[in-house]
Amino acid sequence: MAFKVFFHDDFYEVYTSDPAAASGRMEAVVTAIKPFVEFLPIEPVSDDYIRMVHTDEQIERVRWQKLHGIASLAAGGAYQSATLGLSEPCFGLIRPPGHHASQGNSWGFCYYNNMAIAVEALKQEGKIESATILDIDMHYGDGTVNILKEREYVKVLNFETEDRKIYLREVESVLEDCSSDIIGISAGFDNHVEDWGGVLETDDFKTIGRLVLETSKRINCGCFGILEGGYNHQVLGQNVLALIEGLQGD
Repeated sequence: MAFKVFFHDDFYEVYTSDPAAASGRMEAVVTAIKPFVEFLPIEPVSDDYIRMVHTDEQIERVRWQKLHGIASLAAGGAYQSATLGLSEPCFGLIRPPGHHASQGNSWGFCYYNNMAIAVEALKQEGKIESATILDIDMHYGDGTVNILKEREYVKVLNFETEDRKIYLREVESVLEDCSSDIIGISAGFDNHVEDWGGVLETDDFKTIGRLVLETSKRINCGCFGILEGGYNHQVLGQNVLALIEGLQGD
């Protein structure tokens, strides 16, 4: 059975001038992973889903920027990935990213918090009781923490060391103690040695995916990943593929 990736052709659109929206970014990933995955379509989430974690003022701000359509589509991809993730590992190849979007504001190329919308929707729909979010982007996921820190059902974990061996040990350590119903990976690839962060090797993303999959099997929980950062188009596709290979297993 092919590994499933949620994607929409609208994500090829260059919707702003920031690096997350750059021309060629999605193309680089699709080219690398297309032979190995099955692409599934995405539907945007309704405003009711966005209001689970964002204020009306934030929604209106994104509308004013004429980015509500693409941002709602990205949130839909995250929600659909999380939903399928309850039964099989999968990935959401989406943009704009989301982990710098807080309840009432956003920055860092983000507009709606895709991960927060996804896990909160599962919680409110009664599909999960608990969740763990691993944010492996090089930047601290302040928006995700802002939204979810008071919601006791979810743990949000950011990894900030500049030593790759320590980084992987920290990931392994938190997963050893995991007892959640679902694990979501806010998958930023800008921490790669040839990207902005300069810490992780390509194989390290496969290791992270494998650790999440092994944990999922051990505690019988769901797992999924969604795209956050990653800006070197020369290596981004192979890094996404490595994470997918880890999540897919042998």
